[in-house]
Amino acid sequence: MEGDSVTLDTESEIQRDDLIVWRFGPGNSLIARINGESKEISIYVDILDGRFRDRLQVNDQTGDLIITNINTEDSGLYQIFISGKQKISYRLNVTVYALPVPVISSYCPQNSSLISNCMLLCSVLNVRDVSLSWYKGNSLLSIISVSDLNIRLSLPLEVEYQDTNTYRCVLNNPFRNQTQHLNITQLCQTCSDCVCCCHVSEAVIRLVVSALVGVATVAVLVYDITSSRTKLKKRSQTPSDRH
Repeated sequence: MEGDSVTLDTESEIQRDDLIVWRFGPGNSLIARINGESKEISIYVDILDGRFRDRLQVNDQTGDLIITNINTEDSGLYQIFISGKQKISYRLNVTVYALPVPVISSYCPQNSSLISNCMLLCSVLNVRDVSLSWYKGNSLLSIISVSDLNIRLSLPLEVEYQDTNTYRCVLNNPFRNQTQHLNITQLCQTCSDCVCCCHVSEAVIRLVVSALVGVATVAVLVYDITSSRTKLKKRSQTPSDRH
């Protein structure tokens, strides 16, 4: 897991005539070297733009490589070569997982005018080999999983504004989990407390209808006034005027 320390084991003790070399990555970059006879240990921290600076250690008894505060960039192939009475080499594939705390936010769906409940979304970024779940108390409500690295993983939830149940969103992988608890009072405010985004469409529709009714009323009034004036004018005309 990101932030942990990992020890890559040589599975042996350093012998007097041993020369141990640790390499990393597709370019076989040299990261550590141990001379069994002189007990000299060299750590090459400037390779790969200083990626391992202040994070590499070597056990002077076994030659084990220790990487502290690991991150996802440390994932890859590590190789150890031991030259002595016997020539030995190992390959160790290391995968480092990141597991951020999921984020819960409210949102408005496209048909928001038809929604009367609070719509929530639990999301995480750049995760792989994880599952994202919603729980109501200890009961699982929904779950979604992803294997490959994903830009964004999200899971929706609909609750009532006055819901008093406890909800939590859990991000889980085979090693551990991260939990975010839902604060309904903070994220699900009713329209009496604020301008509720999920009722904007309904409000707009009401305004448009009111405007159309107003225009129609004005049109009727104009027509009535024009019609009345026309009738009045006709009545005021005398027979002589008509000829």
